[in-house]
Amino acid sequence: MTVPASDHFNGKTFFQPGSQPARSFWDVLRWKVTSRPAKWPHHVPLAPQPPPPAPREAEIVATWLGHASFLLQTTQGNVLLDPVFSERASPVSWIGPRRAQAVPLPLESLPELDAVCISHDHYDHCDAPTLRALARTQEPLFVAPLRHHDLLRSIGAKRIVELDWWQSTTLGRGLRITLTPTKHWTKRLGTPRNYRLWGGFWIEVPANRPAAVTPAEPTVYPKPIVVPPAPATRSVWFVGDSGYDKPFFAELHRRLGCPDLALIPIGAYAPRWFMAPMHINPEEAVRLHRDSGAKLSVAMHWGTFQLTDEARDAPVQALDEARRRQGVTAEEFRVLEPGASLVV
Repeated sequence: MTVPASDHFNGKTFFQPGSQPARSFWDVLRWKVTSRPAKWPHHVPLAPQPPPPAPREAEIVATWLGHASFLLQTTQGNVLLDPVFSERASPVSWIGPRRAQAVPLPLESLPELDAVCISHDHYDHCDAPTLRALARTQEPLFVAPLRHHDLLRSIGAKRIVELDWWQSTTLGRGLRITLTPTKHWTKRLGTPRNYRLWGGFWIEVPANRPAAVTPAEPTVYPKPIVVPPAPATRSVWFVGDSGYDKPFFAELHRRLGCPDLALIPIGAYAPRWFMAPMHINPEEAVRLHRDSGAKLSVAMHWGTFQLTDEARDAPVQALDEARRRQGVTAEEFRVLEPGASLVV
């Protein structure tokens, strides 16, 4: 599709309004030369987990599958977020960040999927072998930011919806998915930097199941949206990869209200001089939990792939300290084991 110019697209590439978390080749070289990454364990055993419970009415059952991969099950449909089931987060199978923990739920054990959401094209979020297998065995609707159509079509996806920031699409039983802005970037082999858009996802489950509808083209919310979800509606905000910016995220709060559940990244943040524009740290994650008004938050994007310099358990330890400093309990901002589920 042709992408019109906007406040975040110049006709060729996407950009961050007001700032750009770009890092030059020399920045990357400096990081790699000066980096002293902590040593991660080669393999971390999985703790046994019970199967996810069946959702009831407007409930959302969220199961963490490691890194940024989540399964959301509802009576209105099932959604898989950023599925990465490969051994490495890499364009090839023989080099790149290796998985420290196995996937807790095999692909063949997944329930019937209505949608697979991809937040951006980085290899730890957009895993071609996994997506190819899902396209072949399930044929779900693939929902992604603008300009991911070519990539998804190349792995065999047949049903694709591309969204711009604040656009939404509704699945057949009323479940609504909206692409939310983040402070990040995109790059994949074969395409220029920021050729594709990036984002997070706001997923709403209506209280009462409406009559089946035919999925339409994405619709843009009018500006500003001042009506928050009805109390009986349940919502999940999948933050995606992002740097922290309070005014930037305040717009989401004004448009969409407070999520029942926020899935917030806490890892891949060191060194700060390099990572701050694109990845929040645990202190900022707790701040974002409070800014968003989330009733409950769950940590993600940690402990699976070593992408940056911090130790594997450092994000969880730092999160615990940040919660205490900011007056947030462990029940309000939780850390799950891979394969564990919760219900909102």
